[in-house]
Amino acid sequence: MPLPVLLLSRRRRSQRGQAIVLGSLSFLVLALMVTLSFNLSHALRQKMSLQQHGDAMSFSMGVLEARALNYYAVTNRAIAGSYVAMNSLHAYMATASITGEMLRAGQENFNQIVITETARCVACRGTCPCCKHLIEAGKIAAEFGKKGRLYDRDVRGLEGNFRAAMTGLDLMVDNIHTSQRGVHEKTVQAVKDGSSHGLSQLKTDTAPNVSDLSSGVGALNANEFNCAVDGMQCQGSVANSAPEARARVMTEIGNASRSGWPANRNGSGMPPKQLHPLFLKEFMDIPGNKGTYSVLGHKGSSKTVQNRNKIYESGQSSGNQGSTVAATESGMLSQVSWEDAIPPLPADYEAFIWSASGGGGHTVSGQQHKGQHRFEGTNAKALTACAGSGNCFMKYRANPDQGRDWGQPRVYSYYTMKLNVGDPKKAPWELNNSRRVKFEHGAQGSGDLTLAAGEGMSLSKSLVYYHRFKQGGWSEPPNLFAPYWRVKLHPFTPQEAKKVLEDAGNSDAATIAEAPEVSL
Repeated sequence: MPLPVLLLSRRRRSQRGQAIVLGSLSFLVLALMVTLSFNLSHALRQKMSLQQHGDAMSFSMGVLEARALNYYAVTNRAIAGSYVAMNSLHAYMATASITGEMLRAGQENFNQIVITETARCVACRGTCPCCKHLIEAGKIAAEFGKKGRLYDRDVRGLEGNFRAAMTGLDLMVDNIHTSQRGVHEKTVQAVKDGSSHGLSQLKTDTAPNVSDLSSGVGALNANEFNCAVDGMQCQGSVANSAPEARARVMTEIGNASRSGWPANRNGSGMPPKQLHPLFLKEFMDIPGNKGTYSVLGHKGSSKTVQNRNKIYESGQSSGNQGSTVAATESGMLSQVSWEDAIPPLPADYEAFIWSASGGGGHTVSGQQHKGQHRFEGTNAKALTACAGSGNCFMKYRANPDQGRDWGQPRVYSYYTMKLNVGDPKKAPWELNNSRRVKFEHGAQGSGDLTLAAGEGMSLSKSLVYYHRFKQGGWSEPPNLFAPYWRVKLHPFTPQEAKKVLEDAGNSDAATIAEAPEVSL
């Protein structure tokens, strides 16, 4: 019976071609998946480049800031060294000045011997050796006086060199601070625009199509760096300290850095060790080897002080603002024995020299001249007014708020970049310029499928921090006198991320940043 065979054949012919339809749909879905994977891979690669660029920029700007702070530390030491040199210069001048003073003290001793020997000669009616001794003592006193005047003349001859050296050291402090200001201004400009001083090369090397640094974020970086330096104008940190308070810091560091000799030249019994052997030989040759002498209560010091009368006082307890550089040397000379003469009373000697804004002064041979030794004073002006004068320096602005990282500057970066190519000839996986595929299904409507991402953003933060590599180094507070500033990438807090995004003009992302589920 042929009928069943005919019906079966017709049924098979009606099912033929269904696999082709299913296969076509499968290939379409597979093609879309491949296209999406290409677009996703490209977008991820672009996003990684964008984030790497943001990290590199925040870290590099942090490196510039760390180098600037280390430069301040090294140059602050140079400024302190200049004050040490000023103290040493005054110490040498004071020591040179006591040569004539000591010779006059010797003259005073032998003038007393002349008086006592004269009295004894009168008492013995010219028959005792003391009559001869008084003549010899008079000659020795005259020789002491003559030598003293010669040494006074030599000391006065040093005045020109002394003033030139002080002027040079004072000017050097201003020049060093001028270089600090130049470094600060250039660093602020670099972290503000994100392109100065070689930073633009990073864009060429890592992400040529990335946007420029957001101006709002750049202004935030500039403010953060200004807030690290006491005296600079900034918002959101502790107030600037007074110029007098900053002056006390540098004054005490300069005084503490003095070597032992300028700080303390005390000693008794023997002649001061700092005096030249030739002078000591001349001093001893005048009376010859017929007697002995002793130095009593010799002391001397040089220091940056508030006024010249406080040279032996503690700087911190007296509120030392360093308006004067002064040195003094004093003591007593006692002729213990000479022939059989009665020992005279000890004779005082003293020399004083100081430099100040009013011109200072110098005491030599009991006479004083003023107005020739000028010194601006330590940190004599507000930091923003120290353009070429004022002897200013860079001081760290400490902040007690842990949330502000103790005042250590933070550096931010915010960049945007297109994650798609935008040209199907260069990126055929994007299919068209709109990066979209539209589907229509009759009465059920239509839909769009976006194949490639549009724009991405990166947000990065670095922290410029202070740490000395030694045991207990973390306990050392940040300062600008030791060059141990470093930089590292650092995590955001939600409030911090919101602030940066708001300054960058991305209010939508700023709202999301505060969401508790968002990980930063």
